[in-house]
Amino acid sequence: MKYLHTMVRVRDLDASLDFYCNKLGLVEASRFDNAAGRFTLVFLCAPDDLERAKDERTPTVELTFNWDTEDYQGGRNFGHLAYQVDDIYALCQKLIDGGVTINRPPRDGHMAFVRSPDNISIELLQKGGSLPPAEPWTSMPNVGAW
Repeated sequence: MKYLHTMVRVRDLDASLDFYCNKLGLVEASRFDNAAGRFTLVFLCAPDDLERAKDERTPTVELTFNWDTEDYQGGRNFGHLAYQVDDIYALCQKLIDGGVTINRPPRDGHMAFVRSPDNISIELLQKGGSLPPAEPWTSMPNVGAW
């Protein structure tokens, strides 16, 4: 397993970048605009980690800016922790066997979400691309929120 990033939703991308970059000293490692999904992702890291962050070999902070306004209540501005895993199906089965609910099953063989006992959302991402879709995951519905 490899720790990837922590995601934080932001209401004002410019103000957030001013804080994280100009004031705190982080640097922008990458940016992704998704017009269809109406959001922008900006990945930030410490200056000494910039080269490794471009290769996704170092943890980053992901700022998620949703283009449509939303008032983030109840901690929704904190998004999730993300981990890259060797076998998403095996890990999800281990979690289920341990009594953990899979909130967003890995139907696509690539991504799943679970929650910690303190309700922190955790994203699991398959290393090296998606696994072939497989049961019971492809038929498993979402449960709750992630």
